[in-house]
Order: sequence, then structure tokens, then C-alpha cells
Amino acid sequence: MTEHHHDDHEAPAPPETGDLVIDAALSDLATAPADDLDAQLASGEAVHRTLQSRLSDLGG
Repeated sequence: MTEHHHDDHEAPAPPETGDLVIDAALSDLATAPADDLDAQLASGEAVHRTLQSRLSDLGG
């Protein structure tokens, strides 16, 4: 039988963009529990919406 060991290392810090709203969304994504797929999806979707909003702001 193969034993599975959980890696107790902390995840790397999310990248910092200098945009407070994007950085907050990336931080939420990075801290979403690894064993909670719903939380990861919700955080990923929030990042996606945030990035789309920022890009549309650039489109003028």
C-alpha cells in the first residue's frame, strides 16, 4: 500500500501587480483552501472578473 504524505509547505505568495484590487483577488485565490474546490473556483472566477474589468478599463 502506498502512503500519501501531505506537503505542509506554505504555498508561494501570489504575485504583486501594484493594483490593489487585482492583488487582493490574487491573494484570495492563493489562500483558498486546497481541499475546497468550490472556494477555489469562486476565487478563480473573482480573479477572472477583476482582470476582465481592469482590461476593459484600458480599452477606453
